[in-house]
Amino acid sequence: MEERKEARIPNVVSIAGVDPSGGAGIFADIKAMSACGAYACGVVAALTAQSTRGVFGVLPVSAAFVRQQLDVLFEDVAIDAVKIGMLNDAEVIETVAQVLEARRPRFVVLDPVMVAKSKDRLLAEDALGALRSRLLPLATVVTPNLPEAAELLGVQESDAPEDMAYTAKALLDLVGEKSWVLLKGGHLAGDTASDLLLSREETHRFEAKKIATKNTHGTGCTLSSALAALLPQSNSVPEAVERAKAYITGAIRHADDLQVGSGHGPTHHFWQINHNM
Repeated sequence: MEERKEARIPNVVSIAGVDPSGGAGIFADIKAMSACGAYACGVVAALTAQSTRGVFGVLPVSAAFVRQQLDVLFEDVAIDAVKIGMLNDAEVIETVAQVLEARRPRFVVLDPVMVAKSKDRLLAEDALGALRSRLLPLATVVTPNLPEAAELLGVQESDAPEDMAYTAKALLDLVGEKSWVLLKGGHLAGDTASDLLLSREETHRFEAKKIATKNTHGTGCTLSSALAALLPQSNSVPEAVERAKAYITGAIRHADDLQVGSGHGPTHHFWQINHNM
């Protein structure tokens, strides 16, 4: 077995919105990071009234308070990796970008959250340009699903598996020179969930058999948070993605062990603990 790069427990922060049901957002992020061996911190960027049935309200957090949370945290805690989730508006996006440019954390995972599982919109329409121009170039890994990728590129979503490589390569034009794109193919038809990881020099594909369950609320949040937790503990980005993919597959496989709500329930963030006892 390869020796991991860092022996100490990494400190990882999620900058995201609050989902009171705990299936998505910052609560899900903290659970996933903890399950993957990191110490999880959180900066609240938005509040939602949300359950497994949908999003019923959004209350933005001011950019000034997001900045204060970040400054206080970074001045005290050595942050190894940052995960960015729901940022409601352009002003908050600009604030987060300024902090990242100033603090320069080693790893940044950007999950471009735009729409909830319930189809409710979480990103203001006028904030897409700021997300594209300010945050994508700062990410170590950006983790869009196919609908998010289409929106970032300003094109119609394709449901053809053979178009994934073209879409991922187009996204590379929006990110930094050393960045990676993890394009998630779970929305495609078929029995396999196929994800494509690209940099300007490497291509990797990660596949897992799809699991028949409606309880997939917060899968994007959970995968990106696991990746942020695992990057400081891995020897390469592809290795961290492989480990994060295995974690989210297990979390979905055991989602039906939980009984949470009557809509799209959460994945089981602590499936490894429960099934190793």
